[in-house]
Amino acid sequence: MTAHRRRRTKELIMGIGLGIVLLVLGLILLTGAVDLSAIDEFVASETLGWILVAAGVLSLVLALVMNQQRSRTTHVEERREV
Repeated sequence: MTAHRRRRTKELIMGIGLGIVLLVLGLILLTGAVDLSAIDEFVASETLGWILVAAGVLSLVLALVMNQQRSRTTHVEERREV
């Protein structure tokens, strides 16, 4: 596996992983599984949950779209001997 392919795979996994983490945190806050009474003074935990869910979905979509664009890109290397 080339270094370019390893880097591309790592970026895809990181993008998808970030999206999943944000999505899970958002769903935890939405369901009220964790009591965050200290945060409720500043922002409702349901509101924060919806924001994290939206950010997670957006991150997943962007990671998949960027990976699709990268897979269609070709690189040509030309070598000339003098």
